Amino acid sequence: MTLPYSRPRWNTKKFVSRFIQYSVLSLIVVIVFVPLVMLIFGALKTRGEFMTRPYVVPIPPRWENIISILSHASFWLMLRNSLVVMVAATAGVLLVCSLAAFVFARMEFRSKPIFINLFTVGLMFPINVAILPVYFVLRQMDMIDKLWGVILVQIAFQLSGNIMILRGFFTAIPAELQDAAYMDGCTVFDFFWRILLPLARPALSAVAALTMIVSWNDLLVPLVVINNEKLWTLPLGTMQFQGQYGQDLAMISAFVALSAVPTIIFYLFAERQIVSGLTAGAVKG
Repeated sequence: MTLPYSRPRWNTKKFVSRFIQYSVLSLIVVIVFVPLVMLIFGALKTRGEFMTRPYVVPIPPRWENIISILSHASFWLMLRNSLVVMVAATAGVLLVCSLAAFVFARMEFRSKPIFINLFTVGLMFPINVAILPVYFVLRQMDMIDKLWGVILVQIAFQLSGNIMILRGFFTAIPAELQDAAYMDGCTVFDFFWRILLPLARPALSAVAALTMIVSWNDLLVPLVVINNEKLWTLPLGTMQFQGQYGQDLAMISAFVALSAVPTIIFYLFAERQIVSGLTAGAVKG
């Protein structure tokens, strides 16, 4: 006996839902990538081509702007300063946030809720609000016109959010694992260094990646702290370069594109670590 053939039912609601989702995602992709593509196109054009044909693919591409920028020693100096600030700020954030998150997640003390609330409140105050008091504090500490002033401010204003990220991951690690480590003779620091940090590698990678991107793109802090041209970072140099070549939009596009290349490359490699670190919430075993 053969069963009657039944055609699959057309799910209109599912089709409309998928259509809306893909439409919204396509719109987001266009919004994100069109400015980037236009920036690259502009960097490979002459000034006249940029003004007359801004939306046309550069054929043939003009490499004069990029070669001119790469031939300037000031660009490499700003690149070095940005790298120094980014690496130092990331190392400081990882060190302080991992220690603080370990204390808040695995230890109990009377004033613990107060400190957690203070760090939570810190998320509500962006650096724009506190930049003037920060400037006065740095001036009292003789940190103006020094890269260490930029580094310390970047570390301070990235503590709250990253501590919360690491605290959530550390809290999810089973307490039985900590008890077993203590029974085997581990000290508190041994458990933190040898067991907790290796298990928290995805979360640490996410914190490091986010800190690097924020530090690399930071303009406000170097703008307030740094006056010496030899200590300019790339975002600050981009602003000054735009003021110098205000009429040559092709040259400005080339400078901005070269400044953004390290961030784009780094994000492409770190995107998986960021997603896995922010979504990981438990240790299974």
